Order: sequence, then structure tokens, then C-alpha cells
Amino acid sequence: MRAARSARLGVLVLALGLVLAACGGGGDSGDGTGTSAGGGGATTQPKKIGLIYDVGGLGDLSFNDSAHKGLEEAKAELGDKIQTTEQSPNNDGSNRFELVDGLISDGYGLIIGVGFAFSEDVAKAAAENPETSFAVVDGFGCEPTNMRCLGFKEQEGSFLVGAAAALKTKKDKVGFAGGQQGDLIRKFQAGYEAGVQYIAKEEGKDIKVLVDYAGDTVQAFQNPQKGAEIANKQIGEGADVIYHAAGLTGNGVINTAAAKKTFAIGVDSDQSLTASDEAKKWILTSMMKRVDNSVKKVITDYVNGTFSGGFESLGLKEGGVDYAKNEFNTELLGDIPAKLDELKQKIIAGEIQVPDKPAS
Repeated sequence: MRAARSARLGVLVLALGLVLAACGGGGDSGDGTGTSAGGGGATTQPKKIGLIYDVGGLGDLSFNDSAHKGLEEAKAELGDKIQTTEQSPNNDGSNRFELVDGLISDGYGLIIGVGFAFSEDVAKAAAENPETSFAVVDGFGCEPTNMRCLGFKEQEGSFLVGAAAALKTKKDKVGFAGGQQGDLIRKFQAGYEAGVQYIAKEEGKDIKVLVDYAGDTVQAFQNPQKGAEIANKQIGEGADVIYHAAGLTGNGVINTAAAKKTFAIGVDSDQSLTASDEAKKWILTSMMKRVDNSVKKVITDYVNGTFSGGFESLGLKEGGVDYAKNEFNTELLGDIPAKLDELKQKIIAGEIQVPDKPAS
């Protein structure tokens, strides 16, 4: 009797095993790429991707909004292959590591920090979590092999808008309004000044560039009132074109310049597309830093299994930077684009070497 029961039990176990195997009973792989059964077939689990904005969050009409655009384009293209979340740090950015750590704990496989201030926190997290992939826009210190620094040749795009400012000025005096003082924003300044001086030399002019920064902390990127003060100062000193590289602070530059009928040059995104109807009449162009392209690219690489760490730098040749042309600034620019496109090709060909540090 006992032997018969054992035989029958063995048959049942074997049959159950065959049923489970036929139904894909092996389960999820646990790494976000496994499969689950039901409804007629296996489905791939979405890859979890977290994007953490720089201080100020969405609505800066510039840096963060460009990153958001890249995420949205990736979602539209990849569909249910990815699951995403978006977060913003507090006003002083003191909880950056906490946000990164939270996403790691929640199983996000790719975590993107927008802004160089994430670099140290992300580098630490990457070293401690080698199974997770990380990326930082404008990042530095990318020694961990699972961390990618998304860099740009801001000086090349800034050279073009500097040339535009020099070609547009009637007073031979233009302005540069930076956000936080540091090596990154000085790249914008260096390229802008070089573009101005290139045109000045060609035309035998003496064009002065006024330079002011909003501060030396990350709050310098989120102070429109300070931007307005800088614009008022530079306009008072004779500038008739002002280029800002100051994030949300730059909105104060643009609005003040427009109110005083002075040309402004935007940054990161094509700011004439998001400015008020009055302001866009005075936005000569924008230095487009394609954070959107970079964010979309790193997401796509991660999903396709081609993610790698290290530093990438996207310039004019790679489509990482450019100047904006649209229906709103066609008349303002006039024939300036022909010259800018000529300069662009010379930079791509290596005939013009754009400095990444100011001359003085």
C-alpha cells in the first residue's frame, strides 16, 4: 500500500513539473529583464529609469526642461520597455544623495542626475552599487565604469551666438550673464567672447564684452531678480545684446532686456519658443545645448544593452550644441545665419579652435 501511494505521488509530481515547464513556470529573472506568463505569452519587464532634476526643477524653460524633453522622447519611442520616475531636489540641493539612494533601493537600473552638482554623490553611489547604471549631465569624476558623464562643448555653440551678438550690436558693447561661477559656465563665457572677438577682428572693430555672474552657489541658477539686476547694469553700461548662461536666473535677463528693447540670447533650449509674446520679439537666438538628445541617448543605450561608463563630449559635429533658428527670429537674424553656418563648418573641420577658458 505504501509503495503504491509513493508511486502514484511520484507520477503526480512529474506531471505537475511538466505542466509548470510548459507554462513558463521558471518565473522572473529578478533583474528587470525577466519574463512573466499569462494572457497567452511572455512579456518583458520594463527597465526602470529615474531622472532627478537640478535645483529649481521643471519650468526653468532651459536646462531641466530640456532633460525632461529627452525623457519624454525616449518614452514615446521605447513605450512599455521602460518605467520612469522624475524627482527634484530641495532648494539647496542638500538631499541629492538621499534621492539617488532612494531610487537605488526602489530597484531603478539607470539613474540620471541633471547638473554637475550630482557628480560626487553619484560617483559614490556608483562605486557602492556596481549593478546599477548612472549618468550625470555635465558630470565629472566618472571613474566608476557604471557611470557616464554627459558632457558638451558649450564653448562651440557659445562661439556662434557670440558671433551673432557681434554682428547685431550697434553700440560695439555686448554682455554675458553667468549663473554660478565655475569652470562649466566659464566655458560658455570663453566661447562667447571668442566669437565676439573673431567678428570684431574680421570687421576691424573694437567690441567690448561685459561679464557678470549671479553668484558662487547653485542658487545662482534660480534667481530671476538677480538676472534682472545684471541686465539692468549691463544695459546701463551700454550693452545692446546680452547672452545668459544662468538657468532660471536668465529669465530675469530676458524679460528685463525685452522691457528695455535690448536683444537677449537664450541658452540650453530655444527660449523664444517658451518666452512671452513680448519677450520673444527680443530674443535674437539661443545657444542650444542638446541635453534632450544626450538624455535620450543614454536611456536608449541602457535599454539596448550598450550602456558604457566614461566621459562623452558632444559638440557641433555630434549635434550636441547649435544656435536656434525659427519663425520668431528669422527677421531679427536677417543674413546673420549665413555667416554662422560658415563658422560652424570651420569649427567642425577644425579650422577654428574654440577656447574653453576665458582669455582673462
